[in-house]
Amino acid sequence: MSETTRGLGTGRYTELTAEPPGVATTVHQLRTSDKAQVAGVLRRPAGANTVVTIMHPRQDVTFHALVPYLLHAGLAVWTQGSRMPNNDLNLLHEQAIIDFAAGHVFLREQGFDHVVVLGHSGGGTLGAFYVQQASLSAGKRLTHTPSGRPVPLADTEMPVPDGFIPLAPHPGQGALLARVIDPSVINESDPLSIDADLSAFNPANGFREAPEPSEFDDEFVAAYRVAQRARITRIDTIAAELAEQRSSANSLSRASGDVDARRSGLAPALLPVYRTDADLRNIDLRLDPNARPYGSLFGRRPDLTNHGLVGFGRLSTAEAWMSTWSTTTTNADFEACIAGCPVPTLLVEFTGDQASFPADIERFRRACPAEDLTVTAVDGTHFGDRLAPGLPTGNELAAEVITAWVAERF
Repeated sequence: MSETTRGLGTGRYTELTAEPPGVATTVHQLRTSDKAQVAGVLRRPAGANTVVTIMHPRQDVTFHALVPYLLHAGLAVWTQGSRMPNNDLNLLHEQAIIDFAAGHVFLREQGFDHVVVLGHSGGGTLGAFYVQQASLSAGKRLTHTPSGRPVPLADTEMPVPDGFIPLAPHPGQGALLARVIDPSVINESDPLSIDADLSAFNPANGFREAPEPSEFDDEFVAAYRVAQRARITRIDTIAAELAEQRSSANSLSRASGDVDARRSGLAPALLPVYRTDADLRNIDLRLDPNARPYGSLFGRRPDLTNHGLVGFGRLSTAEAWMSTWSTTTTNADFEACIAGCPVPTLLVEFTGDQASFPADIERFRRACPAEDLTVTAVDGTHFGDRLAPGLPTGNELAAEVITAWVAERF
């Protein structure tokens, strides 16, 4: 295999550990307060009275790598999905926390003494958003998505968890996309359009062929980040216009019964967003340094994966863009949400994280109001892989810290 294709997608999936014997496993379908349907898996060792709940807004976490470790420690584990598992086409975070609430209600009904939220990566932001809203009185919760769609958070039972464990939390999907989006795209309808002066993969700007780290000067980095914000703003404008057109059509349909207006209101306003794997930090390891390897969350060749199908925010409705992927309009921002999380909190950093950096963790620490706050770091990459052959995996090390923290409190 040539270096051109070697390692595409490598590093995202880590090795699995076997679950212990004697665990009762049951599958459940739940109805949310707004009548959607979600599913989850409950694994319960004999005698377990504390449950760790794991959810991600857009990924199936049924077989999350930490599940066996938690079970071996005698903890029950609840893994659940949102109403759109493995599909973020119309992911509205305000609906996702309604989905999460259904799981929390279910777990309380099962008689657990303690419920602890474990949020990994984007699950960290989801967890912080849930705890923030659950900690508010019903009348103070959000009533609409950023695009204006009503959400019944006030009418949703939202039990507050006993603890919160954000593991390798990135700053939120909107803030993350603003870091990784390629600002050299000059035409949102053309995936190959390019302003070479703003390309992270142009040798004239400091790029070096993988795996040799690139070296970008301060002037280019500053211009790049300004241009990233400008591209987000450009897409924001498109999304807002599309959302408004759909909203106006729905209003007309409700007022007049006009069938054509109803069709217009139902027609999805889709936003393809090209080239979203272009964070300078993934190829210039001097920027926001930590122990991370060369490459992004999607593989060891960002210069190639940036042009591929897989990536953050690649296709979404205008409403989902505004709720999830726009750093300008999303309510699901980790730093803002953690500021509303008063429950005991364990914030765990991976020292080789490719998406959450030491400065992020420090901002999160300062923002968190919990009186019982523990901040720690373990060696590993974003998905819990080991930093070098022969070393423990990040998941092993994180599990030791997490299970000890839970045992001390619950």
